[in-house]
Amino acid sequence: MADYQEAPLATRPKTLDPNEYFNLSPEQRRTEEARAALRANLKRHYQLQLNNPHRTELIEDPALTRWVYARANPYPYFRATKKTSLLGAMFGVVPLFALYYIFKTNRDNKEEKIKAGTLERKFSLSS
Repeated sequence: MADYQEAPLATRPKTLDPNEYFNLSPEQRRTEEARAALRANLKRHYQLQLNNPHRTELIEDPALTRWVYARANPYPYFRATKKTSLLGAMFGVVPLFALYYIFKTNRDNKEEKIKAGTLERKFSLSS
């Protein structure tokens, strides 16, 4: 960690910040240890279920179940933000106006050529 040099246009990653390792208060250290113990306990419980040779049922992962439910039902969890609003406008509204403009200008140009008599028609039933 001592030989890490700061990039001129980027900040130091949080994981490489010495204050994250050396200047922790005892309360922060206890909460980190409690989280690590909880993760280790959950991992141990999952490993016991996974490696049980007499297992007959499926192993249910609650995090995976929540993720699958949220993917299947996105509308209760959708939140309108600037990014989603911009994407909705870019992919929903802008193409409609762009197509309208393209078709309208094409038809106006064709109509002007027909009125001026300069339109070269490729197909004609009378000739």
